[in-house]
Amino acid sequence: METDNHLDRSISKGFIFAIVLTSVTLVAEVVGGLWTNSLALLADAAHVFMDLFALVLSLTAIKLASLPATDRRTYGWHRAEIIASLINGATLILMAAGILMESWDRFLDPQAVRSKEMFIIATVGLVMNLVAATRLHGHSHDDLNVRSAFLHVIGDAIASVGVIIGGVVMLFTGWYVVDALISAGIALIIGWGALRIIRAAGHILLEGVPPHIDVNEVVEKMRTVKGVNDVHHLHCWSICSHITSLSAHIDIEPDYRLRQGDIIGEIEEMLDRDYHIVHSTLQAECSKCTTGPVIQQLQHRQRSSSLCSHGHPGHGPGGHDSDHQH
Repeated sequence: METDNHLDRSISKGFIFAIVLTSVTLVAEVVGGLWTNSLALLADAAHVFMDLFALVLSLTAIKLASLPATDRRTYGWHRAEIIASLINGATLILMAAGILMESWDRFLDPQAVRSKEMFIIATVGLVMNLVAATRLHGHSHDDLNVRSAFLHVIGDAIASVGVIIGGVVMLFTGWYVVDALISAGIALIIGWGALRIIRAAGHILLEGVPPHIDVNEVVEKMRTVKGVNDVHHLHCWSICSHITSLSAHIDIEPDYRLRQGDIIGEIEEMLDRDYHIVHSTLQAECSKCTTGPVIQQLQHRQRSSSLCSHGHPGHGPGGHDSDHQH
């Protein structure tokens, strides 16, 4: 638990640092865009504003995820991180579309700007973005929420590079249409990254198996545990980028029924060690479904009329549950 809190604090500090730098960049580019009459700088300032929004949204999601679980939200607020990633991905799509439209207008009607001043301001913005990105990069590989915010910052850094290159070209050649071409390329890069984020967030929200886990391999490893006859009715999903859950029915061989607690413990240890599945619910000795499929197919069913007046179902017979949390 202390490790998890340290991770959240580290990520939060990175976000706060990035928010401060992004705010400074936003002010500099708005003022600079108005001063130089540079539509490219003003468009990049709008891009920076979207970045700032994404960073604040992501930091808010982390704070929500730290709230304790309750009897109404037994998983707490961890999914807030995924929702934030989905919103960030959507804003990236909107941003890319806006840049494409702006680049088209600039292509049709190139305008002269103060190229030298634009170059200096864009360089300052690039430095700010790169420094902010370094504070987020360390956690961007294994945390979807951080990755979406990181791509926002990187997208803005790429946009700054485009503005810088455009400023140099315009300064020496006067070919102002290059700004439109660079902006279009930036928009395509941002859009591709946004689609990947939306796809990953949607996969988690649809309870998909985490990309790093092969369910068939997991099942085979579970079957190799001494005393396990078979595995069925298995589900594996992500709560958020850092928490993976698994549930399954474990058919224990008759001679090992008295050791089913040890067997379940051994499986849980293997899941945590080999797959970082930190939350597992394993049901042993389920005689009613020993011939069931490995992957259980869920179906909609009408609510039972046997619910009591308070809305609680009656307690029927069931197997032994083991809920393991590291």
